[in-house]
Amino acid sequence: MRTLLFILKEHFVWRGQIILLAKADIIKTYSGAALGWAWALIKPLITIFVFWFAFTYGVRVGGDVNGYPFALWMIPGFMAWFYMSEMLRKGTDAIRRYRFLVTKMKFPVSTIPTFVSLAHLAIHFILMIIVALIFVAMGHMPSIYWLQLFLYMALMFVFWTFWGLFAALLGSMSKDFINLVRALNTAIFWMSGIMYDVNSIPNETIKHIMYFNPVTYIATGYRNCFIYHRWIWEEPKQLMIYFAMTIAMIILAVWSYRKLIKEIPDVL
Repeated sequence: MRTLLFILKEHFVWRGQIILLAKADIIKTYSGAALGWAWALIKPLITIFVFWFAFTYGVRVGGDVNGYPFALWMIPGFMAWFYMSEMLRKGTDAIRRYRFLVTKMKFPVSTIPTFVSLAHLAIHFILMIIVALIFVAMGHMPSIYWLQLFLYMALMFVFWTFWGLFAALLGSMSKDFINLVRALNTAIFWMSGIMYDVNSIPNETIKHIMYFNPVTYIATGYRNCFIYHRWIWEEPKQLMIYFAMTIAMIILAVWSYRKLIKEIPDVL
């Protein structure tokens, strides 16, 4: 608990720098390109268009879901995945990418994954505005259920920011861990219900196990806002599982911080 409070204190003291570095992270990632940070929006939108075209005019495996075309059903969960996949990849090597903040400046290591996560969340927020406009353009007006999208964003941000701290610390000690996470990225995508409805799985045991995957819960939650129109408290079991996974991730992040923080500067 003492270590967690120390980490939270560092975030409070350095809150201004965290926001500035989040802006700088976006600029740095897309610097040198004529369109700059706009590529952060173009890439996922192109991917969404490709999947929409494939499932609408090509494969045609997806029928309407709850009165929505399959491609429209897919979009909210897919957009959530873009943020989470970025944290899987870039969150894991965040400290290595910003090693100069550790080796050349007196900057709190615990805040590095936070501003990386914040940068991706800002891009994600803009993408979700575009998603909302797509739904309106398709004739689906905003509903009160859309408001809980901010709650799902907050839950997603907390879990994946602590994941970033845990993974970035391990990633700074071993490149093998970074490569392992990247290798698992595709497997996590296909086992998380991004492309199919987890609740439609007939095997109840497998369905419950899948909710121990935080990606599954967030993707389903986004669709509850746009497609199924369910409140977050209507599925208390899944919510409790997500809270338990978040607490476990916080414990792992704090534990790895205590064990590795003194060794990080020497390793980098």
